[in-house]
Amino acid sequence: MSPVPRNRRAFLTALGAAGAATALSGTFDVLRSVPAGATIPGPASYSPTWASVDQHPPAPEWFQDAKFGIYFHWGVFSVPAYDNEWYPRNMYIAGSAANTHHKSVFGDPAAWPYHNFIDGARDKNGNHVQFAPKLRSAGGNFDPVEWAQLFADAGAKFAGPVAEHHDGFSMWNSAVNEWNSVAKGPRLDLVRLHADAIRAKGMKLMVAMHHAYNFTGFYEHVPTQSTTTLRKLYGQLGATAENQLWYDKLKEVIDNFQPDILWQDFNLSAVDEAQRLKFLAYYYNKAVAWDKEVVATYKDGFNTRGEVFDFERGGPAEIQNPYWLTDDSISSSSWCYTVGIGYYSLNAMLHSLIDRVSKNGNMVLNIAPMADGTIPADQRTILLGMGDYLRRFGESIYATRAWSAYGEGPTKMGGGSFTTPRAGTSTDIRFTRNKAGTVLYATVLGWPGSTLNITTLSSTRINLGTLTSVQLLGPGAGSYTNLPNRSQDGSGLHITMPSSGAPFAAPAYVVKLTFSGQIPALGAAPLPTGWARLSNVTTGLALDGGGSVAAGSVVKQWTWDGSPNLQWQLVDLGTGYHRLVNRTNGMVADSAGATANGAAAVQNTWNGGVNQQWRLNHVGGGRYQIINRGTGTALDGAGNATSGSTVVLWTPNNSTNNQWTISAV
Repeated sequence: MSPVPRNRRAFLTALGAAGAATALSGTFDVLRSVPAGATIPGPASYSPTWASVDQHPPAPEWFQDAKFGIYFHWGVFSVPAYDNEWYPRNMYIAGSAANTHHKSVFGDPAAWPYHNFIDGARDKNGNHVQFAPKLRSAGGNFDPVEWAQLFADAGAKFAGPVAEHHDGFSMWNSAVNEWNSVAKGPRLDLVRLHADAIRAKGMKLMVAMHHAYNFTGFYEHVPTQSTTTLRKLYGQLGATAENQLWYDKLKEVIDNFQPDILWQDFNLSAVDEAQRLKFLAYYYNKAVAWDKEVVATYKDGFNTRGEVFDFERGGPAEIQNPYWLTDDSISSSSWCYTVGIGYYSLNAMLHSLIDRVSKNGNMVLNIAPMADGTIPADQRTILLGMGDYLRRFGESIYATRAWSAYGEGPTKMGGGSFTTPRAGTSTDIRFTRNKAGTVLYATVLGWPGSTLNITTLSSTRINLGTLTSVQLLGPGAGSYTNLPNRSQDGSGLHITMPSSGAPFAAPAYVVKLTFSGQIPALGAAPLPTGWARLSNVTTGLALDGGGSVAAGSVVKQWTWDGSPNLQWQLVDLGTGYHRLVNRTNGMVADSAGATANGAAAVQNTWNGGVNQQWRLNHVGGGRYQIINRGTGTALDGAGNATSGSTVVLWTPNNSTNNQWTISAV
């Protein structure tokens, strides 16, 4: 995990039920098991092929119900409490802040290497330093049961440790890696302690593994080590052995802990494909044997057919399918504890969670304990603040689903990975609905005053004839205030609130709209007249002109990053058709007259031909088919979620592959 977005961006560019858990869940039994006698969705067995593992249902219902989890960067890298969790790498980079600090406090890395933090050694002042937290029962400050209770109090429905970071130190009793927390340092099976405590509080177990980068670049500045055991720690065993070790560590975690979620960090694409497939097949086959549904996540190297994509510190700008996850951190400066660490505000973290849930995603929030096992008070305060909100207003979060629109308001959140968490305003609203589709929740990210105006619910977009009640959730769980005075016109739904000032304190306020049947269908919003982002519903990727390319170049799709390459203007031709103009190169989308399914969409200089004219067919929920006038085929993402993949043409059908959302930039 890179604490500073530019570090990861640069790298990726270079690569092209107990206690409070029960109280919090209330009536939202989001962690229920599959009923006795029910069949686990998916095949009865898996083989290590994409065709097989792609049949695994990626996001089971319990995961989509859970919404919020917690994990933690805590390990050997926490001991220096400086820079960030990439200290093991950075201390070897001459002239870096970590390198300068290390020389000053400990010594030159050539003589005072990283593994001294594991084995134990003295710094220049004679102080003994080592990652060796002690249990509170043994006179120390570490209490895994207390941690788990805090996570439950925070409203988490799943939680777990970083079991191994890039540094190669396994936090469990590993038979394949002698650099582990039982053989060295703490002399404790830390993953086992966390797993047992977390499950005892009624939460699902997530185990995070970051070890793909251990041997694919993290220690590239470390000199070649003199022994096999040191080469193992520093990722220097050679490709064949390292790829096998990558798999063997995962197999141990699966066998020992039966994780409900096995989360992995980036650079999986650098791992041998055969090992990746072997891992997925093994995990899914074990889940069949355990008779439970599991989740495997990824940032690269897998796909959304069988696994859940994870945005680091971010999320999409719009609703995205299939179901997704983001990992974010409570800190703005580091994922692990450092002296002087900074934190995001409660509102920034909570509003980010609300936003992500409204867009069809979950959030796992990282905290940064100190090396001795102390969780700093400021972090506890933020977690307990989130828990207080979720305890009171959890019905609008847990076990909900995204609606046709995610929300409205001036504060834009998401838009890809590495987008800073932001607090919303009293004019920002996010929507969720119950699973039955009969209740719509409108969460306002601040008190709106005497009248709540919801522009999305205007008379031009939705018929509210079946709306039976409007209520304000509030201040205690299960309490409501009826809001009978409301009106609807072309500018929105206008709800009279109980008072101009907030009747109680909360980071956000929830209005519950209940219908006599299904929530009515939402009509299309006005199309943006300026620059717009066109995002494929299946892949979540944005339509991409590719930059200053030659006429006739294919149109692609790319992870949204705000680039003008991904921005288009929809020019209304006054005939029911539009031309799609790319902001960077000024060319327009063109079918080139190709009528075959799968033909590539291209871009050319505007010539007025029917092959360059497109009809925007609204199919509901703010989604459009973009249909060519000349060929009758539609722009289609082909289900390929790889950035840079070609956008093709396909006969319009019910698949989300040829559905797009359109939003102003």
